[in-house]
Amino acid sequence: MEKGKLYLIPNTLGSTDLSKILPQGNLDIIMTIKDFIVEDLKMARRFLSKAGWRGKIETLNFYVLNEHSRLKEIKDHLQRAENGHHIGLLSDAGTPCVADPGADIVAMAHKKGIQIVPLVGPSSILLSLMASGFNGQNFSFLGYLPRDRKPRENTIKDLEKKSYKLNQTQIFIEAPYRNNHMLESLIKTCAPTTKICVARDITLEEELIISQTVAEWRQQKQLPELHKRNTIFLLYK
Repeated sequence: MEKGKLYLIPNTLGSTDLSKILPQGNLDIIMTIKDFIVEDLKMARRFLSKAGWRGKIETLNFYVLNEHSRLKEIKDHLQRAENGHHIGLLSDAGTPCVADPGADIVAMAHKKGIQIVPLVGPSSILLSLMASGFNGQNFSFLGYLPRDRKPRENTIKDLEKKSYKLNQTQIFIEAPYRNNHMLESLIKTCAPTTKICVARDITLEEELIISQTVAEWRQQKQLPELHKRNTIFLLYK
């Protein structure tokens, strides 16, 4: 029996029209799938409704995979693909497996000989890098920096040194309710000539992308409001 495929399905980065962000080809493929591995059932059903799913969503099969899932809990998620059915790995926002759960299930699929098909969609990490004006040939994504102020500022200093030494863009994120603190730490800690890019609400109507030196950031009378907003931070020499 021929095995099904595992489709990696991106989602929008916020409340926006799917047709403006995702190609029609993605939506056509989604309509052929009846098994989905998802982070959150409610958000997955909402996405499929927006995508124009024809039929009763209640007839679909959903398997949960999030940051709390253990390997033993997801070991059977690919059984339907082994039986010949296509499965969709659906992100809550952005691209699956990039700063997003899913890498474990993709690794399992490779071991089982299941074909992986990544679909085109928005990645806030790459979109922010594109728009920053920083080095796109050599960059590093760090995920989250330390939560507490002192370790966070020490890490920022280390990343700044690394950027200068390697000519490398440093990309990282923060919990949305600590975004303002992160920007303040960057402005306080980095050298005046170091460049900082803040990319907020990418692809949304409220999108804001600013690249400036730390000296220029310090001259601003008012910093952009980032509290509880999806934000990417980039640091470059």
